[in-house]
Amino acid sequence: MSFSAFWVEKNEQGFSRSIIQREVDDLPAGEVLIDVRYSSVNFKDGLSATGNPGVTRNFPHTPGIDAAGIVLASESAEIQVGDEVIVIGFDLGMNTPGGFSQRIRVPAGWVVKMPAGLTTHSAMILGTAGFTAAECIDKLQTAGMTPESGPVLVTGATGGVGSVAVKLLSHLGYEVAAVTGKPEQHEFLMSLGASELLTREEAAEGVSRPLLAERWGGVVDTVGGDILFNAVKSLRYGCSLAACGLVAGAEFQGSVLPFLLRHVNILGIDSVELPLAEKTRIWARLAGEWQVDFSDLEEKLTLDDLSGAIDRILAGAMVGRGVVHL
Repeated sequence: MSFSAFWVEKNEQGFSRSIIQREVDDLPAGEVLIDVRYSSVNFKDGLSATGNPGVTRNFPHTPGIDAAGIVLASESAEIQVGDEVIVIGFDLGMNTPGGFSQRIRVPAGWVVKMPAGLTTHSAMILGTAGFTAAECIDKLQTAGMTPESGPVLVTGATGGVGSVAVKLLSHLGYEVAAVTGKPEQHEFLMSLGASELLTREEAAEGVSRPLLAERWGGVVDTVGGDILFNAVKSLRYGCSLAACGLVAGAEFQGSVLPFLLRHVNILGIDSVELPLAEKTRIWARLAGEWQVDFSDLEEKLTLDDLSGAIDRILAGAMVGRGVVHL
């Protein structure tokens, strides 16, 4: 059984990308074989496709940390042939052939059965980025965030995580302030529900100060660096920031003062090794009480479009969610 797959090879010039035909027998061992209908493009896929050793070490390789499709074969009693399923995180698309392929074979412990309310298509409009946005909001709410806490800041707001976070927070009744370096996308962010827009420069003001004026009832931070800690310094008393990205840097200038004087929190977010039961719970929220039509975020892609989309997401030029139709 042959199928099409996006293929990244390492050579003397660097890394090349192509679309090839593979056989199911080429796939690694696993209990579940899936006919992939949709995937999505995430920043980590760009890193994998360009040889970042912290993501992918072995080449040739098929990236794609997301996949949604139909089970073709299963050795698991919990997963049946014909089930619609989602696979995100774990090792998919990192050192295991990923979702930029019409077939994947994975361990049963990576597979979430599709909850009623989502389809293989709508699940991949969300993908890892949308799931991460939901995970941030879920953890902030567990820490006490409510609409009455105050406005919620979203950094990197035009990206995959940020755009889903803006729209979902607005849908849930929160006042949303969005940070972006793309002034041409202000109208887009307002259409998602942002009521206030900040430039990156405004979000970075006051880096050298130990505290800033209390503004935010919560923060979804997708960028890291000094913008992250500026947001911490601007949290209202007892409020929290969910940290899920580092495109602006893995380090920041900071002190213990916001924690000692304002009782605030930094909440770490990981979607890769999150236990399957937690993944299933958050997907169920997105399919039920948090169900929102995110189709306005979608850019439709095919395997032929992937190489260009990878270049754009690495350059920070992709807006919303790139969904790969397989």
